[in-house]
Amino acid sequence: MPSPPLSGLDRRLFLTSLLGAGAAAAGLSGCADRSAAADAGAATAPLAEQVPAGTSLKISSYQNVQQVQFKLAGFSGELPFKVADWLNVGAGPDVINAFRAGSLDVANNAGIPPIQAYYQGYDAKIVAINITRKPICLFATRPGSDIRDVAGFQGKRLAFSQGQAQGVVLLRALKEAGLKYDDAELVPLTSNQFLTALQSGQVDIAPLGTAQVPSYLEQYGAKGARVIKTDVVDLLNLLWAPATVLADRAKAAAVAAYVPYWAKGAVWQYEHPDQWNREFYVKTQNLSLAQAESITELANKPLFPPSWDEAVRWEQETADLLAEGGFVDGFDVERLFDRRFEALAAKAVPAGYRR
Repeated sequence: MPSPPLSGLDRRLFLTSLLGAGAAAAGLSGCADRSAAADAGAATAPLAEQVPAGTSLKISSYQNVQQVQFKLAGFSGELPFKVADWLNVGAGPDVINAFRAGSLDVANNAGIPPIQAYYQGYDAKIVAINITRKPICLFATRPGSDIRDVAGFQGKRLAFSQGQAQGVVLLRALKEAGLKYDDAELVPLTSNQFLTALQSGQVDIAPLGTAQVPSYLEQYGAKGARVIKTDVVDLLNLLWAPATVLADRAKAAAVAAYVPYWAKGAVWQYEHPDQWNREFYVKTQNLSLAQAESITELANKPLFPPSWDEAVRWEQETADLLAEGGFVDGFDVERLFDRRFEALAAKAVPAGYRR
């Protein structure tokens, strides 16, 4: 039998289990008493047209994706700033902690981490948007499970990360199936714990990234594990940065210079699937070519909209969904977007990648 469902207060205490007591306490108090820096938002001065000499950035590159992508595309020597460090950090809670520590200047995440950061009282802004129209997560069952659709999630233990894309995908799937949050047991975990939790039977369902699914099914498919596909997407793949970084004129210029390369890198990867499969998935991730090809077949075509209006609407729906469940307090998400950067990604790519 599942343990009792989480109450609204317990949901807020997910912060404690996922981020540590100190960060959680800061977040819970920050909602009511946000700092002056957060109230002020990101700097509004026009972006510098050139990056001042000597400027550097610390950039997230989970599993070294950006380094491999930029090397293959020939961008590595073109950046007009120094990359002080490429950090192998990707999970939203880890990124927020790295932002707080000053060890990271710009990161690539889904839509939910900026909402979570705001709820914790930390001021960071979205600087680029890549729209994803196809699911990036699939729901995997534990070995031996009899669950075959989302309706079967009722009464089951579901891996849930409040501060990551997988969390909002799960909440949207429950809502579309007509299930309330209390109809299942949401087990607070971070995404890097999902596989172990499935393997051990700690949870019945976990949303896995498309890149994780082939190897999981290869290992456990014969033991009854399966994947439940839905049409639920997390629309936003984004770049974001701390407000303190964007208030620094030199660093803001470097971030603005990075955005076009981030967009062009995604386009290059999409247009060169065979090379990407061999050089990234096979050589650096130790996947077979067949596994790599199955992942690439599910890849989203990059889309960098000239206007962020759709992204803002989606982010507001996500924040409202979290607030409805008692996970965060409701707020106007427009404050999460630094519109000075709005057109940069779209201008860097061909027209077919703008809509």
